[in-house]
Amino acid sequence: MNPRTQLAVLVTTILLLAGGSLGYVLHSTHRKPQLAAGDGSFTLEGPGLYFRDTATGRIAHQPLGTPRGARAGGGPACERFYAAGDTAVCLRREPGVPPRAYAIVLDRHLREVRRVAVPGIPNRARVSASGRMLSWTVFAVGDSYATSAFSTRTAILDLRSGYLIKSMEEIPLTLAGARYHAPDVNYWGVTFARDDNLFYATVSTKGHTYLVRGNMADWSATALRENAECPSLSPDNTRIAFKKKVSDDTAAPWRLYVLDLATMREHPLAERGSVDDQAAWLDDRTVAYALPGRAGRASDTWAVPADGSGAPRLLAEGASSPVSLG
Repeated sequence: MNPRTQLAVLVTTILLLAGGSLGYVLHSTHRKPQLAAGDGSFTLEGPGLYFRDTATGRIAHQPLGTPRGARAGGGPACERFYAAGDTAVCLRREPGVPPRAYAIVLDRHLREVRRVAVPGIPNRARVSASGRMLSWTVFAVGDSYATSAFSTRTAILDLRSGYLIKSMEEIPLTLAGARYHAPDVNYWGVTFARDDNLFYATVSTKGHTYLVRGNMADWSATALRENAECPSLSPDNTRIAFKKKVSDDTAAPWRLYVLDLATMREHPLAERGSVDDQAAWLDDRTVAYALPGRAGRASDTWAVPADGSGAPRLLAEGASSPVSLG
């Protein structure tokens, strides 16, 4: 093949490759997002316990007070899920190169309202009681709170205004009575008050974790106490369930506690196992959470009295991300 012919073949090959790449980009840009909904008949209309079925990866429903096996499936595929009011948030990863993750906002009929790309591995999700405020946390680096080698990104979305805060890290933080700045500040595990203005979250810095109270109106956060992670505000807004580090054993470092916000006194719950979860209140008396499952199951959902009495009871086998809807 003479040099002129070789050049022509090379130019043609480059143009074909470029055209294919451009076509892929255009196709990806205009591809309609897939709906997160399941089979169409599954909604959030019925009262009871909703959770992620770890065998299928889809959201399932189980009426409270019924046998553990009496569940209805067919909900959307999610890695983390939460719902309140008429709103749900579903965190899911979708295949691709590179893989993508999304926070998908759903209505009560599980129809997609909004989709936000998230830069990491889905980890925590919450919706305010009214359904207006949403938050989610993803791991940006690593995959466990049990090590120091992780970084999180926590977002807050106001559905009423449409305003999205992609990362909380720049919120003005007051720690020990003074304005605090540090490059290693990380936030995770937001929980909202009924007024859609106040919220609580975890902040970590310099190897310590703190419970902070945030204010949406003036966009500020104040540390309330140390060693409190993944807070969950009770329906009556008087107490916070949280996980507290009680051991340096990385296999079992935490225990569930409840904090009274009026007195700032805490007490442990009857669950003595290590809970790496953001607990969910079923009502003002009961806290639910996920633990590693038995018999090869990825996780099971348990419940325990919020006053520290009683004993844990198994709510749903092969279940995570529990939420109670009335």
